[in-house]
Amino acid sequence: MALSANISVEAPIENQIQEIAYDGTEIYQLPPTLSEHLAKCATKIDFSKTSSDIDLLQQSIKKEEESKDPKEHFQSSLWPWDSVRNKLKEALTEVCVLSDVLNIAKEKRYMVLDPIPQEPPEVKQMVLVYARKKALASAANILQSGVERLKAVQSDQGVNRTNSSDFHIELLRLRRNWRLKKVHNSIIGDLSYRTAGSKFMHPGMFEVSKAEDEESGSPPPSPSGAGAAGTVACPKINSALRVNVPTELQGVAFIKVITQKDQEDLCTATVNMMGSTQLVPLAGAWQQTLEYAQNVLFCKELFNQLAREAVQLQAPIPHVVVGNQIRATLLPGIQLIISLCHSTSSDSNNSSMPIKDHDHVLEHSLHQLLREFHHKNTHHPFPHPASGPLGPSKKRMLAGPSAFDRHELLEMTKSQTLLEQIIGQAQHFFTRRRTQYVLDTVARDVKDPMITSHWNAMNSPTMSCVKINITSHGYDANLRTSLVIHVKERSLKCICRDGRIMHMSYEPQELRDLILCQISQHQIVCLQNLAKCMAWQILSSSSHLGIGAVEPLGNASSCVLASPNSDRLIAVQVRCDSQIDVKVFIAQSPAKDFFPGSLVQGRHWEHLGGHFKEVRFDKMEGKNFHNKMEFLMASLTSQS
Repeated sequence: MALSANISVEAPIENQIQEIAYDGTEIYQLPPTLSEHLAKCATKIDFSKTSSDIDLLQQSIKKEEESKDPKEHFQSSLWPWDSVRNKLKEALTEVCVLSDVLNIAKEKRYMVLDPIPQEPPEVKQMVLVYARKKALASAANILQSGVERLKAVQSDQGVNRTNSSDFHIELLRLRRNWRLKKVHNSIIGDLSYRTAGSKFMHPGMFEVSKAEDEESGSPPPSPSGAGAAGTVACPKINSALRVNVPTELQGVAFIKVITQKDQEDLCTATVNMMGSTQLVPLAGAWQQTLEYAQNVLFCKELFNQLAREAVQLQAPIPHVVVGNQIRATLLPGIQLIISLCHSTSSDSNNSSMPIKDHDHVLEHSLHQLLREFHHKNTHHPFPHPASGPLGPSKKRMLAGPSAFDRHELLEMTKSQTLLEQIIGQAQHFFTRRRTQYVLDTVARDVKDPMITSHWNAMNSPTMSCVKINITSHGYDANLRTSLVIHVKERSLKCICRDGRIMHMSYEPQELRDLILCQISQHQIVCLQNLAKCMAWQILSSSSHLGIGAVEPLGNASSCVLASPNSDRLIAVQVRCDSQIDVKVFIAQSPAKDFFPGSLVQGRHWEHLGGHFKEVRFDKMEGKNFHNKMEFLMASLTSQS
């Protein structure tokens, strides 16, 4: 049976003629390489026909084998595993072919796959010439316009060299202090504090452009109408730069903090600028304009943070946020008001009403707290050891080795917000001022003994320390009563001379009561020390006398003294109320009215002493209480 097969006939080994010159010279095309020849032949193969022909060829081969050796075929089929062997053999052949194909595709030494070259498109030379000519013309126009602008700038600098500034020099100065970047054909700057740790959502972008010749060379505007509006007309500064700040960041802004009582005027969310003039940046002063805009952005971020915390905090008396004001209750009857004051040149006519006095210290503390908040966002404590996690504080890292309990761990997680910190500082300010007022009034009203207060210069924003010394003039070496008071936010911690610790609230009456008690005890203890120096005996002493009227403030102290011969007795009672009241009684023995009788016949009974008689203490000579008592004891001792 004849089989049909395709026969490929190669072209003769002659190169095609590529070009014939005018002189008849023929330029032949270079012969293709082996890879190009293989790719060209591969494009001529019809894979669909080839697969069908192969199937027909295999079928014909099988028919011939069956017709030639029918006996062998019958004998081979007698083996039961013959079909399995044939299938495994075919599978092995296919696997080997697949392995060879993968090796050829993976390793480049067997065959290199090149893309099939396409027929090159027809190129028109004149089109390329016209395109290049047009591109060169546009480039020449750009260069020509740049040359003309440079000539114009040079001519302007030659005429007005002293009044005009260079755009590029000012742009370099601007770049030294502010972050700038080039976006397409414009220059964009950044005013935000994001690089310092801020999380405020305002973009804070401004645009830098070159000032026009008309703007940079125009004369300053006339200050007509400036006096009526209360503003100061600022001359316009010539600058080659023009800075475009967003509308919401224009003008001047600041944070105003006021502490006032409830009965004062609690009105108003209207805010004004400080003073009678408006602080508007100079026209053309880009440095001052950017500083004012950045300050406005900072104040807005600070007020936004405080307003968000005021809404989220659950205080006993809820905080109120109305417009651009935040109201918080510090102490009963005292409020803290935080306002955002923002003024632009457009509303300069509304500055006729002056503002009230505000607290510069608390305003400065607010700025410090926000900057500290920014610093904590970007500066985390370094781990120790270096392989530890980054983020936990040093105290938290020591929680495991120190065996902290659950309560201590919960205390470590607590932190105060900005509003809570500024409220704590304001409360401490009022508590400290009340303490100062109580100490000053008591020192003014009580002349004997002398009260001296020494305030510690190194204090924290929420804690102060004062040391109180109670002394008697001329007898300070005899006794000096010291008292240390720690002034906190809403409480006082008093440490007495004997080591007792007392905690008091912010009410001034409690501190006044303590000071008066210390005064009465000082007078009695100092008198006892003086009596010991003069050889007098102390018979009894009481710091809290339980007889007489009940004092609304302070207490009563007393002591009984006996002369060296025990023939004279002195009883002293000191009451500290609104004024220091001192009463002195004396008694003597033998009693002058003792007459022995039928019931009492012994003469030793006359030494019991007679009735106590009050001494007109205010009529005695002496500078103070202890000086008078020294004279009294000396006179009674000399008589005995």
